[in-house]
Parts: sequence; structure tokens; C-alpha cells
Amino acid sequence: MVKASGISGALRSADIEAELQWAIGAINHNRPADAERFARNVLARIPQHAKALHLFGLALLQQGRAADAVAPLERAARALQEAAVETQLGIALHKVGRTDDALARLRRATKRRPTDAEAFHQLGYLLFTLGHSDEAATMLEHGRQLAPGAVALPMLLGAIHHSRRRYAEAREAYGQALAIAPDDAGAHYGMGAVMIDDADYAPAAEHLRRALTGNPADAQAHVKLGVCLMELGHEDEALDHFRTAIRGDRKLFGTVLTLLSSSGHGCFWLRPSTAARVLRER
Repeated sequence: MVKASGISGALRSADIEAELQWAIGAINHNRPADAERFARNVLARIPQHAKALHLFGLALLQQGRAADAVAPLERAARALQEAAVETQLGIALHKVGRTDDALARLRRATKRRPTDAEAFHQLGYLLFTLGHSDEAATMLEHGRQLAPGAVALPMLLGAIHHSRRRYAEAREAYGQALAIAPDDAGAHYGMGAVMIDDADYAPAAEHLRRALTGNPADAQAHVKLGVCLMELGHEDEALDHFRTAIRGDRKLFGTVLTLLSSSGHGCFWLRPSTAARVLRER
């Protein structure tokens, strides 16, 4: 015969597990306020529950409350010693300006197994923003070897190489990203942007078309495709993409106007006012 206290304990355990699953579902469906509430319910019963602390901190982080997220994530990281929790703590620390602590946490996360690709991505990005491009690239290459299916790693590596005008390396990195995710709009955009700067306009246009297939509202992709088409002598189609970009983001008007006014391909714009009038047509 099962004692009543055993039944009560089992029910409490089931309730806690249900609250945790609801919190996970809320996180995954971008409802961090709900996730916070479910995690709080568990912590009200068991204040040191490691998974609930993790979900609570993550919910706060997703709501832009990084300062509040640090403490529960620190407690969860001590208890769980998992790469994903260390990574999220590193993100929170960076957001509150504790850069050295963030670097330390992210470095620790990259050493944990199983590998968390996001740890390498976040550490690479932070190193890059701090001006340590060589170390960032090395870290991303290492992460790519450990997590070969993580498309974000070669994409960030491609962006770093592109920023340093290392076009061959950038192409290789974006090629790796496209091998993982052939239809990834961001990877096609990155490859197209590199090819433009490398004056390889025809294949750049194809990559940018594929980027727009995946993300038709990408105003910057419309601008870059317009640049390619102007270089290839397809002025009318280029103007259509420039107009689409401006409709999506009015702040791009000045950029596009400068591109048209200075273009020596196809139409020769005698005055910026002429280019402005053409852009406003249709």
C-alpha cells in the first residue's frame, strides 16, 4: 500500500515537471513573460531548483532584463555546469557591461562538452567587436570543427573576413555556410556582398536573388542587387530594385541617390536631381 505522503510527493513532482515544460514551451514560442511566471511557480516551492533558475534567468534575459538575469543564471551555471547555461550567462554579463567576466564565461562554455555552437558564436562575435579579429576567426574555426552543422559559425567567420577585405577567405566561409544550408538567405546575402566588393557582379546577382527569395523584404539586398544590375547594364531592373528598397526603408533614399548619381554604367546621371526624379517614378 502506498502511503498518502508518497502520493502527495509524486503529485508535487508532476506539477513541477509540468511547470518546467510549460516554461520551456513559452521560451521556444517567444513568450518570455509566461516562461518567467512558470519558472517562478517552481522556485516558490524549491528556491534552488537548477532548471527553474536557468529558465527564469533566460526568460528575464529575453525580456531585456539582463541585470536581473545574472544572479539566477550564475546559480544555475554553478549547479548544472552546462555550456548553454554558461553561454547565456556570458551574454547577460556582456549586456550589463561586465566584458571581462563575459569573456571568461564564454571561454569556459567553449570548453564544455557536449559542444554548444552558440558559445563559439557569442565568443567570436564579442572578440570581433573588441578588435581581436584574429582570435575571433581562430575560435570560430575551432567551433566549426566541433560543430560542423552550425551555419552561424561560418557565416560570422565570413563577415569577419569580409570586414578585413580578405575576399577569398570570406567566400570560402560563406561557401561552407551554403553547404550546410543551401537556401539560407543570410548566407546568400553575405556571399553576394563579398562578390560585389570583389567586382564579381554576375554571380553576386544570383546570390542576392536567392537571398531575396528567402527574405523578399530585405531592403539592403535590393540595394546590392540594384548595384549589380547597374554594373551589368540592366538599368531598368536595377531601378526597380532601388525603388523597392526605398519603399521598404525611406532612409535608404540618400544612399541610393548617391549610387545613381555617381554611376558610370548604363545611364549617365548629369545631376542628382535627375536621379531623384527617376527614383520617384512609378
